[in-house]
Amino acid sequence: MAQNGKANGKRKAKLAAVWVGKKLKRKEDPRLIQGTSHYTDDLKLPRMLYCAFTRSPMAHAEISAIRTDAARALPGVVGVYTSEDLTGLGMVPCAIQMPGLNVPPHPVLATERVRYLGEPVAAVVAEDFYTARDAAEMIEVDYEPLPVVVNMEKALEKDSPVIHQHFKTNRAFTHALKNGDIQSAFKKADRVVKQRMVNQRLAPMAMEPRAVLAEYLPGENRLTVWSATQIPHLLRTQISVMVGLPETAVRVIAPEVGGGFGSKLNVYREEGLVPWLAMKLGRPVKWAETRRENITSTIHGRDTINHLELALKKDGKILGLRVRILADMGAYHQLLTPLIPQLTALMQAGCYKIPAIDIGIQGVFTNKMSTDAYRGAGRPEATYNIERIMGVAAHELGMDPAEFRLKNFPQPKEFPFTTVTGLVYDSAKYQESIKRALELSGYDSLRRRQKNGWKNGKYYGVGVSTYVEICAIGPSAATPAGGWESGTVRIEPTGKVTVLTGASPHGQGQETTFAQLIADELGIDPEDVNVIHGDTLAVPYGIGTFGSRATAGLPGHAKAENKDGDAGSSSAGYQASRHHLRPRTPECQRRQEVYFLRRTGDGRVHGAQYSSWIRARIGSHTLL
Repeated sequence: MAQNGKANGKRKAKLAAVWVGKKLKRKEDPRLIQGTSHYTDDLKLPRMLYCAFTRSPMAHAEISAIRTDAARALPGVVGVYTSEDLTGLGMVPCAIQMPGLNVPPHPVLATERVRYLGEPVAAVVAEDFYTARDAAEMIEVDYEPLPVVVNMEKALEKDSPVIHQHFKTNRAFTHALKNGDIQSAFKKADRVVKQRMVNQRLAPMAMEPRAVLAEYLPGENRLTVWSATQIPHLLRTQISVMVGLPETAVRVIAPEVGGGFGSKLNVYREEGLVPWLAMKLGRPVKWAETRRENITSTIHGRDTINHLELALKKDGKILGLRVRILADMGAYHQLLTPLIPQLTALMQAGCYKIPAIDIGIQGVFTNKMSTDAYRGAGRPEATYNIERIMGVAAHELGMDPAEFRLKNFPQPKEFPFTTVTGLVYDSAKYQESIKRALELSGYDSLRRRQKNGWKNGKYYGVGVSTYVEICAIGPSAATPAGGWESGTVRIEPTGKVTVLTGASPHGQGQETTFAQLIADELGIDPEDVNVIHGDTLAVPYGIGTFGSRATAGLPGHAKAENKDGDAGSSSAGYQASRHHLRPRTPECQRRQEVYFLRRTGDGRVHGAQYSSWIRARIGSHTLL
């Protein structure tokens, strides 16, 4: 047994990583560089129609009349639609459930009232793009302006106009996170440092705006939707609910996406309406977002007002932190809108030992486009908050900001370290890291230069910041979609390898990364690995690509395990079918015969002797 173990160890050592970490050209780059790849707006189907929207020029107004006669009369126009025409089309979904959450109805086209600038009021379908755009501009809408609510603090005042009248308030939700004796912390404090901070609203502005193309085949009852999305499988589920088809009748394909950073981690009005139009008209329908629509009608990020109070001893030790956050939801919830500020709360302690914390969050409706996940999704806001208050505190205490941070880091021996907000950090040496950063930056020299500059009327800024982040999100009860991912590794009869991944890369280079991982495990060339993603018909259900999770997760980390011996005596329930590989690497020339194993219902392994078997693991599950 021991000798067999040594032999297996030597064999694994010989098959150690060859491609991971090696410099090579990305597999996806030729088509992107040469312009031979396809984005959604590049796709053209026979008899395809084009959709355009009439959008509100006002942030808050009653709709008193919509006149569409001129648009309908324009040659080439196939149909004009307002909210009254959308029978059977469901609401835009919000995936978050929490106690006391106010979720307003979110129609695909505005009904009776518009609540943000750019909200769609009518849709036009025409034979070509330009006719659709011209007809959309010919639609006349009579608006009765209403008071506009854009300031969160004023939105919560008693005399503020209410955006969703049936709630009788602009408060979308409240959320609290408390731990430790916060009252005692502030009572014992020698000093309390306070600061009001604003995380400004941002517009994502991906290189390629959003686009949707849908085709419905009534005979097969098959709806195919092409969308520039980060979450094709989740989008399929939501589209099926919105248009009233079984999920098995809907196929979503994500071609080249053109950048996302969270802005395409969503389900938008257009992704519900365009498939519905294709089903109603019996012809393919496409909509491509303009840049103006992109800035008004794609989600925004951030937009929080934060009040922080830090309780301190005079030697710089932190005793407690109190935080009050106002988070702008916009006029409606998108898929994850209420979740984002809760991520801020989880990360609010940063990488410091804080004995007590008291965080209160209020979500607020305003007359703006919805906020949602964008570039860190709540976590950068937390970093800004804690790092800014740490800087202010160091200044008020007369301490060097680096020294102040060192004093409040957990020690290496304290890891795994549970933060005051309940997160567990597995390992770190913060002291080592910051000291190395100070050394590499010539920190002492920078400070001397700064002081000398003051004497001559010159001002040099020297900033210190530390940062830790939740990312690579895996299975967790805290994630609204489960956090798991799917992956399949399939050896074809020719010896080539197909990888199916539920992750849906859109610029991360994971066609190359996943091929490298699999090539190293199987001892083949990455060119022999074909990675398929972004097609819900080809790939088992997946969650998607966001939060720096896909490469770190298991779908791209399929693992080969060598097991020698009698297959009939193995307890793993797999059925073997024999394939032949012709590996390019010399180390694998002695391992010509490989068996691809598939789980069977009787829980037994069928087949003869085998030299290796491949398992693609999804957490504790095995899919092949």
